[in-house]
Amino acid sequence: MTPLRPISRPALLAVLLAAPCLAACILQGCAASPDAGYAPSSPYPTRYRSVALPIFRNQSYLRNFEFDLAQALVKEVELSTPYKVSSEVSADTVLRGTITAIDLVERSKDPRTGLANEMMVRVRVDFEWVDLRSGERIVGREGVESVALFVPSYPAREPLELARFVAVEQLARELVSAMQSKW
Repeated sequence: MTPLRPISRPALLAVLLAAPCLAACILQGCAASPDAGYAPSSPYPTRYRSVALPIFRNQSYLRNFEFDLAQALVKEVELSTPYKVSSEVSADTVLRGTITAIDLVERSKDPRTGLANEMMVRVRVDFEWVDLRSGERIVGREGVESVALFVPSYPAREPLELARFVAVEQLARELVSAMQSKW
């Protein structure tokens, strides 16, 4: 193994002088609008400042997923976007939707007992993000899905709540990412 040699003064000076030029060249490729190429700004529309997040309706037979999703959405919006969460009365926009289905899908069985070894929780939602000032629909999608696996059998004995948490967090990330500007 050969020892590392120290960088000479002229080489260090050349690197330090080249760095600003390189940065200028890189930034020159950026555009002010996401439609025109790379953008150093936020990927979320800047004309909005706040979003209301009412609890989604739940058409499935499994209860309380809508409350978990509401909490996950509030957390994700505040962490990932420039928007503030507020009431529908004072917000610029509203993100509303419906949980259309929650399915428990058996992935494998124990051949000795016939009990489920692995199960999936699949949550499906329809949603829309609406500008409250104009009534215009900003984004809307149907059938957005999130899936999480859990192992209810011995020795893991993972509860449904574990998969529920993972599925809801994943769904919140998916919905919030849909709020980004169209590229």
